[in-house]
Amino acid sequence: MARQTSHVIVQPAAPGPNKPSRPRDPVASGERDAAHNRVASHNYFLLEKFEAGVALRGTEVKSIREGHANLKDSYGLIKDGEAFLLNVHIGPYSHGNIANHDATRTRKLLLHREEVRKLLTKTQIKGHTLIPTRLYFRNGRVKCELAVAKGKQDWDKRETEKRREADREARAAVNASKHRMGR
Repeated sequence: MARQTSHVIVQPAAPGPNKPSRPRDPVASGERDAAHNRVASHNYFLLEKFEAGVALRGTEVKSIREGHANLKDSYGLIKDGEAFLLNVHIGPYSHGNIANHDATRTRKLLLHREEVRKLLTKTQIKGHTLIPTRLYFRNGRVKCELAVAKGKQDWDKRETEKRREADREARAAVNASKHRMGR
C-alpha cells in the first residue's frame, strides 16, 4: 500500500507589527547630537563653522554613545600644524575596566592641511578662538563642529537678549491676533 504524504509550505515570518524590532539609538544613528555646547552662542559670536573628525579611543566612543560628553568649557587649539581639542569632558565608560580613558585628555582633531591653515589664520586675529559647538555621529564616526568665535562683551549679551525677547513678544502678538481672528 502506498504511503500518503502531505506537503506543507512554511513561509518565514514577515517583519511587521508582530516582530519587535530593536530601535536604533538616535545618537548613534546621527538623528540627535551626542553633545551640544549651549553656552557657546551666549558667550561668543559664532562666525564660521567647520566639521572635523576626532581621534578617540574605543571606550570614549562608547561613552559618547551613552551621552556622557560635555563641551561646556572646551576649546580648540592649533599647534605645530595640527588641531587639538582641549577640556572636552567625556565621562568614563560604564562597562569599562582599569584601562578606561582619562576624562579630559587632549584629543587630536582630524582636518586637512588647508583647513588647519585656514583656521590658524582666522584664530590669529585678536579676540578670535576655536569653540566646539557640538559632537555628533556621521556614518558611525564621531564628528565635532568647530566654530571660529569672537567673544561677546556684557553689553553684547544684553543686546542679544533684548532682541530675542522682542522677537518672542512679536511672535506672541501675531499668534494672539490669529487666535482672535479665528473665533
